[in-house]
Amino acid sequence: MAAFTHLERRAAASLSLVYATRMMGLFLLLPVMSILGQDLAGATPLLIGLALGIYGLCQAILQIPFGLMSDRYGRKPVIYFGLLLLVAGSLIAAASDSIWGVIAGRALQGAGAISAAVMALAADLSRDNQRTKMMAIIGASIGLSFIVSIMAGPLLMNYMGLPGIFVVIALSGVVSALLVRFIVPEPEAATAIQQPNRDFSVSFSELGAIVRHPQLRRLDVGILLLHLVITATFVCVPLGLIAREIPVTEHWLVYLTACLASLLIMVPLVGLSESGWGARKVMIVAIIGLAVAELFISLVGNHWWSVVISIMLFFGFLNVLESMLPSLVSRIAPVASRGSAMGVYSTSQFLGAFLGGVLGGWMVGSIGLQAAHIVLALLCLVWLFAVRGMTEPAKTSSYQLSLAGVGVNDKSAAGVADLEQCLRRVPGVIDVSLTAGEQVAYLKIMRKQLDEDALHACVADMNNGR
Repeated sequence: MAAFTHLERRAAASLSLVYATRMMGLFLLLPVMSILGQDLAGATPLLIGLALGIYGLCQAILQIPFGLMSDRYGRKPVIYFGLLLLVAGSLIAAASDSIWGVIAGRALQGAGAISAAVMALAADLSRDNQRTKMMAIIGASIGLSFIVSIMAGPLLMNYMGLPGIFVVIALSGVVSALLVRFIVPEPEAATAIQQPNRDFSVSFSELGAIVRHPQLRRLDVGILLLHLVITATFVCVPLGLIAREIPVTEHWLVYLTACLASLLIMVPLVGLSESGWGARKVMIVAIIGLAVAELFISLVGNHWWSVVISIMLFFGFLNVLESMLPSLVSRIAPVASRGSAMGVYSTSQFLGAFLGGVLGGWMVGSIGLQAAHIVLALLCLVWLFAVRGMTEPAKTSSYQLSLAGVGVNDKSAAGVADLEQCLRRVPGVIDVSLTAGEQVAYLKIMRKQLDEDALHACVADMNNGR
């Protein structure tokens, strides 16, 4: 495989930091909000859950609009605006001594929904054959951000309390803006604004078909339920640790030990999904495992190691699902609608975080911690029911074939159709989307079977008028 260029290495490193920092706005508060929120004026368990989850609601509502704005106005201006909202919301929450002030700050934090713009900028700054690697690095940074935040949240709680955590989030937003300004390379203006990449751009005309797509709908329901369960669990778990007489000063150690041990679950199962059982079987096992972990958390006693093992199971199976679901969406989505499919997926993900915060807060105040984990286990089984009709997706990947200089716009509709048919006949090509107004053909391929020479021969034939 070709290596990154210097510009691609710089883009991958800097955008990973920006994306990971942005996600800390959600992750840092997960292990501490249900504890520290009790000191706020007017706080109830339901309102604490709302404060945690409203971030996700605003992200869900604005994820697609921000992506569309980045196509029209450019990536970096939209990212700056989103980071400004993050900083403003963090400072409002830090200055508030009431739960309603924190809810308002959290809503403003979430309103800066820049995920789609960051991913689109990464696409602008990478070559076709390096784009998958670029996205994988950014995806890994999200997982690392989660692990670091889950451990750092309790440590920051011990030293600076809730206002201090919000100040840290605000500072991280400032650092991210500086990275975007001085480290992230500038995209070509035509790429960033005039020619949005359909792998990362959303089209409203496609959303209906994406929502109705039976396989994609299963994955959208899955990520919604997964983030509902994650957020609701972290409303409950910190309070459960306190109830089991584990000091707040040791919560970070519980999470660290559980995160490291969870690799014993995650690594083998992810490997089996790629070469062995297949994605569908591994997903079913992970969902059942997540349900078992919730039951274990509800029933486990006060022994330190039993608590760690229960949380280890939770981390292990959720990380398997988090790593698999985006890849499955990309593989299943129609080649011409991958950006729209990922937009619906991301919206479902953040909506799940909102519902999880509200449900978790309500359950803590109404039915108690033990019953709450049992309800979450039952929700995992609902997800299992939704997955039962899923078929094993083919191991495909995306490929963008440059048509620059071919003169597609000057060819007849019949000529463009001939090129599309030629590309479809190439070994390893599963699907093709080609529009006369664009200088790129979007392909879904079987990487190991692809005959790239035949692809370029089709383009050469068209350019020569044959």
